[in-house]
Amino acid sequence: MLSILVVEDDQHIRQLISKTLEKQGYQIYQAENGEKGWHIFLDTYIDLMITDVMMPITDGVNLVKKIRQINETMPIVMLTALESFKDKERAFVSGIDDYLVKPIDMNELVLRVKSQLKRHQMIHDHVFTYKSMTLDYSKYTCQIQNNTIELTGKEFQLLFKLVASSGKIFTREQLMNEIWGYDTESYERTIDTHIKRLREKLSTEDIELITVRGLGYKAVLK
Repeated sequence: MLSILVVEDDQHIRQLISKTLEKQGYQIYQAENGEKGWHIFLDTYIDLMITDVMMPITDGVNLVKKIRQINETMPIVMLTALESFKDKERAFVSGIDDYLVKPIDMNELVLRVKSQLKRHQMIHDHVFTYKSMTLDYSKYTCQIQNNTIELTGKEFQLLFKLVASSGKIFTREQLMNEIWGYDTESYERTIDTHIKRLREKLSTEDIELITVRGLGYKAVLK
């Protein structure tokens, strides 16, 4: 049974989310603030976390930052009443995978949870398949309609990172650190160059690499 941690200081919302997901067959752990959520995370294996932003003691953004220091792949969905661009930017930079603005539609939340868990499993399997495209991380191969697309190592890593978390926005800094490394002497414009090359090489309309002005890039599956 997959386990989900729900961190929310509003008891009514926390219980509503928990009961909704329990009906879907998930094991639910609840925390009323970020500090308690942190201790549950340390003591229990969690497959996915849902967290509010504004909470006492430890807020959602700082909770996410702490978790990402020791777990970079666990899916995290953030809930908040804030919806400005700056709020979303702060949330994504902290390391979340998805973002929902309150009031929450429970049906949409269930769909997003299932989607994130599916992507997480795919990343661990190291194979991404969508329509005519197949990416195999173990072989660094990209195939579209049974044709092999020649990609450099960095191009492949960048493409896999984006499509494996389609819809998620990655800043140039995040991509540079994760793919080129913190000690690289390359510049963030290196990302722009590699995105341009990928757009030229990908002979499919099923996947689009989108520039998010002021933030970075994301992949959209059509």
